[in-house]
Amino acid sequence: MRRVVCPGSFDPVTNGHLDIIGRTSRLYDEVVVAVLINIEKQSLFTVEERIEMLQAVTREYGNIRVEKFHGLLVDFCKQQGIPAIVKGLRAVSDFDYELQMAQLNYRMSGVETLFMSTNPEYSFLSSSRLKEIARYGGDVSGLVPDLVHKSLVERLRG
Repeated sequence: MRRVVCPGSFDPVTNGHLDIIGRTSRLYDEVVVAVLINIEKQSLFTVEERIEMLQAVTREYGNIRVEKFHGLLVDFCKQQGIPAIVKGLRAVSDFDYELQMAQLNYRMSGVETLFMSTNPEYSFLSSSRLKEIARYGGDVSGLVPDLVHKSLVERLRG
């Protein structure tokens, strides 16, 4: 069975994330979407809420499992028996950072990193920018799944 991990904080999951996850799911038998538990970072949604949203919006694929992890991603990969990581790249600036992480991960564990270019329709999209736009009342519909949009609006606008 060919398995791969798509890691991230997914706070919240965007259509850009789903583009990478969906395209990856057509290439691998199982895609594990790994939700980072980062106690250093103030998240808008809890890890459990992010997992629930991801499970709901990826259900149609049939070969996606959503898990949480903390610590080193390569340790998670080893524990799960996953030999590769897929990362979406939006711009050259993403590549600069992700290349260094890929090289460190490979040196530490032998886990490979595969880069997938983001659909140009989502190349500008990030969860942090999206939250900022929504926080100030901007329209982010069409940038996130409807379920996530509803949760985002409820959380930010009460």
